[in-house]
Amino acid sequence: MPALDLAGFPAREGAPLHRPWLRELRATLALSGPLVLINLAQHGLIMADVVMLGRLGAEQLAAATLAHGLYFILFIGGIGLTSTVAPLIAEALGREAGATDPVRRTLRAGFWAATLIAAPMMVLLWYTGPLLAAIGEPPALAEAAGAYMRVLQWAMWPALLFMALRGALAALERPGWALAASLAALPLNVALGVWLAFPASGGLPAGRDLGMAGVGLATVAAASFSLVLLVAVVLCDARLHRYRLFHRLWRFDAALLARVFRLGLPIVATGLAEAGLFEAAALGMGLFGATQLAAHAVAIQIAAFCFMVPNGVAQAATVRVGLAYGRRDGAGVRRAGLVAVGLAFVFMVLCATTQLAVPGFLTGLFLDPAAPANAGVLPVAAAFIGFAALFAVADGVQSVCLGMLRGLQDTKVPMWVALGGYWGLGVPLGAWLAWGAGMEGYGIWTGFCAGLFAVAALLVLRWRRLTTGLLPRPAAAVR
Repeated sequence: MPALDLAGFPAREGAPLHRPWLRELRATLALSGPLVLINLAQHGLIMADVVMLGRLGAEQLAAATLAHGLYFILFIGGIGLTSTVAPLIAEALGREAGATDPVRRTLRAGFWAATLIAAPMMVLLWYTGPLLAAIGEPPALAEAAGAYMRVLQWAMWPALLFMALRGALAALERPGWALAASLAALPLNVALGVWLAFPASGGLPAGRDLGMAGVGLATVAAASFSLVLLVAVVLCDARLHRYRLFHRLWRFDAALLARVFRLGLPIVATGLAEAGLFEAAALGMGLFGATQLAAHAVAIQIAAFCFMVPNGVAQAATVRVGLAYGRRDGAGVRRAGLVAVGLAFVFMVLCATTQLAVPGFLTGLFLDPAAPANAGVLPVAAAFIGFAALFAVADGVQSVCLGMLRGLQDTKVPMWVALGGYWGLGVPLGAWLAWGAGMEGYGIWTGFCAGLFAVAALLVLRWRRLTTGLLPRPAAAVR
């Protein structure tokens, strides 16, 4: 890959040293704040579905959990492609402030990528029932999960289109509209879910009593609503008119689409490697009984909630690094990365400290301490939360480093780092400690920690290598 010497980047001089850092901090906070809230809103949609499905019954929740596992694994793959929109647009805008054609063409390529990947994934999801039956799931659960998926799968395409448009707006440093659309979809999802799934809805008209299908329909409606609302506000925003974001969407740009896939496929593999690690851990926990599995579920939910913040910072880092990269500002590249990773590090240290200080309080948010049935789960959950605190900092750092490297359009090496760290170290070590050393669930969490720390350390080294002396030149710029 051709390389660009950072010494050749234009110097940014003449201002007090602290001012560029303060400007970068303000810009990163202004961009990452809405992105974090979007992540939390989308996590809230998932949690709302889980609560409604749980109200329908344990069997319905179990069937939906099987369906959700397959759906979100594929959805992560789709996000890997649509997430390329932000760094490509950011690099183009950094190279030429106010450019319009690269923004429109990149978003159009993102829409095409979302459509091309959603179509085969939806065909596969249509056969969820037979697939689950083929791998040995109980026939009743497989059938219920398949019926639920045949409704839920229709959320895939609008959700991926939304992610592509969100990435474009983030690169334009205008994430507020995507946040508004996400927040508006949350009450709609809950209200429709309650009305469609249950026989009665309090003050609302009599419900439809569609059960699981009602929850799925509500999710599809919320995903479609958020996309339509976001498109509508973009069309009405006078400051975005000059980009003509939806002009000639039907045009097929093979060269740019190929670049999206080249940049995005390693991101897909990276996301699947991490998601697969957590899915394998859940399956392994199940082999040690309901107590450890329930404790694991509590600890993972707390870790997932904390992760929403560094994940949003990572998305902001992709844009901020990409803008500096496009304008060939080597100092700006380094500054954007350090500010982002510093924010994530501080926040995750606070999360880890809280988890270590009050594990009993945190487990009490999920489990009733007074219930005799939870007596065996509570101490195990508290111990697992301790492990979650240990890997919190590494998890935040690796997430932001991935975002920073994507801003440099560096995705292949991070993919191999993730595969090696998670599946070359984390899973084998966790399995050996769990079964070979008899540590059971504690061994799985130790493998978690080892894999995440290794990935975080290697990604930091990768960033230092690329930004200390040499920086890869963007492949064929979008014009």
